[in-house]
Amino acid sequence: MSTPQFALADLTRILLEGAGADDGAALDGDILDQDFDDLGYESLALLETGSRIEREYGIALDDDVFADNRTPRTLIAAVNARLSASAAV
Repeated sequence: MSTPQFALADLTRILLEGAGADDGAALDGDILDQDFDDLGYESLALLETGSRIEREYGIALDDDVFADNRTPRTLIAAVNARLSASAAV
């Protein structure tokens, strides 16, 4: 059985679903290494994003996942690491 992968398209979709389409303009282009604050996503929006990721992918994320991963690139890597760890159990 293959491990599901979390990609940039998944993250942008979840961010848009949680914050609304009007806030999505900042998600066009090369955003992988931009800080979430610079993209317009503050702590409350990121908490909602984390909750949506957990529900959709059936994983639990550490409380500090967004504090430790301030860009889409590092968050995607953290989610994929958690997905891999869950699949190994």
